[in-house]
Amino acid sequence: MNLLKPLTAGALLAALTINISAYAQEIPVVKTPPPPKDWHAMDLTANGYYGVSLAKAYEFVKGKKSKTVIVATIDSGVDTLQKDLKSILWTNTKEIPGNGIDDDHNGYIDDIHGWNFLGGPGGKCDFTETTEEVREYAKLKDKYQNSTANDSKEYKYWLKVKATHDSTIAKSSEELQQLSPMMNVLMVTSGFIKREMKLPANGSFNLKDLQTLKTANDTVRESKNVWTSFFEQEGGATSNSAKVIKELSDYLAKLNNDVSPDLDARKRIVGDNPDDFTDKKYGSNLLKFDDAMHGTMVAGFIGAIRGNGYGMDGIADNVRIMAIKAVPNGDEYDKDIANAIRYAVDNGAQIINMSFGKKISPHKEWVDAAFKYAAEHDVLLVSAAGNDNQDVDAKADYPNDQFEDGSSTDADNVINVGASGPRKNDKLAADFSNYGKKNVDVFAPGVKVTSVTMDAEVNTEDGTSFASPITAGIAALILEHYPTLSSKQIKQAIMQSAKPLTGFMVYRPGSKTEKVDFSTLSRTGGIVNAYDALVIASKMKGERKDTKSMTINTPASSK
Repeated sequence: MNLLKPLTAGALLAALTINISAYAQEIPVVKTPPPPKDWHAMDLTANGYYGVSLAKAYEFVKGKKSKTVIVATIDSGVDTLQKDLKSILWTNTKEIPGNGIDDDHNGYIDDIHGWNFLGGPGGKCDFTETTEEVREYAKLKDKYQNSTANDSKEYKYWLKVKATHDSTIAKSSEELQQLSPMMNVLMVTSGFIKREMKLPANGSFNLKDLQTLKTANDTVRESKNVWTSFFEQEGGATSNSAKVIKELSDYLAKLNNDVSPDLDARKRIVGDNPDDFTDKKYGSNLLKFDDAMHGTMVAGFIGAIRGNGYGMDGIADNVRIMAIKAVPNGDEYDKDIANAIRYAVDNGAQIINMSFGKKISPHKEWVDAAFKYAAEHDVLLVSAAGNDNQDVDAKADYPNDQFEDGSSTDADNVINVGASGPRKNDKLAADFSNYGKKNVDVFAPGVKVTSVTMDAEVNTEDGTSFASPITAGIAALILEHYPTLSSKQIKQAIMQSAKPLTGFMVYRPGSKTEKVDFSTLSRTGGIVNAYDALVIASKMKGERKDTKSMTINTPASSK
């Protein structure tokens, strides 16, 4: 997934560079107060933060009955014991848990809350992968690296693979050189702090702990400066040293797997052939592994239980989350994504969130067919635009709805979402977000946004990965209250809610000097708004053909 990591490499590198500079030279860092942890739900006029006006949205539907909506998350898995999610997980009632039998004959044994397309026998999981361009380069290099130019389709594809591969390896190698010593600094300085605070070796500390730490020891004081500056720069009110080091460690593992890839992991762990779409009997029902943080956060943004005084409030109040694990730390396989979409559709999902992406798609036709399958069954697909601050009109990110057979360049059931910041200023467009007037539909909050994560914790992160589920949550909220609306109509309501910010100048993502009109960064030129979307939806005449799978249920926690 190149992921669409919660914290992009560039942001991490910039933050750490600032911190190392502060550590070495004691240069003061300008402190920017972090936004409230629920800013993404706030209203610009009432609260001063460019959120989605969720309180107004719930006021608009107050007293109205809602129907349960099944939302699938194709992601890195989920913590099925998370208190804010446990009771809203989709449950396959046709399957008897733990009996080792495919009771409902859907091809998946004991798929109680979803399916893991990266799973293998013995509880294993292929959750650390390399990029698609590295995998494809390894497949094709013997055939083409010494060949002369020709006009074949495969040779042209090879040239694209090689160019992308070379760029990825160069970037990963450079980041390894830069980030490895920074990891060492973080490890050393955290050790000094833990020793001073009398914490165990596996203990951790947070910003609040540092604020109370008083010391006359210069080394400890400088170590404190490093970590304080890092937490403040990255909005670390919900983070701690263990999370920071794990996230950096995971990213370094991904970089290492680009430079020195384990190309046999899939075969060794999962056992299938990812280039054979007829080979579909693979995977497992285990959804929580060490990498499930991302998928858990995504699920939280969509539907974490509202009003329970715990964790955070999801966007939608009457959903069931169908968890599908198909996204590793590295690039997803086209086969898994195509199967994941079909699994979600076949098992009743009405909305599918897809917070992942990559630069090469060797079997795009499989994913295109799955997109069409979802459209045939009136299922809405909501996808993250990507975190490479690139124009996806000029350079494609996959998956997308520009189908290879030319049948679509903008599917009615697909919404592609960029990330926006908390305040209406020249940084409103997230500096990491992809953009495109043709291929990005809307923007949504995705900077320093907070959700529940694994093991009863919350976390604050950046990414279009999180702008997407916020938008998917709005889609679910619409469908809860207006169940006869088609996926096309839900997309229309969300698009119309994103009023174009024509004439409002912002820094182009990836640039610190060039400003552009915000309205040029996406098809709508605006930011999604839950209240406006509901108002628009309330005036539509429903076109959905089948609402039988949606059951009436009005939870006590609805607001």
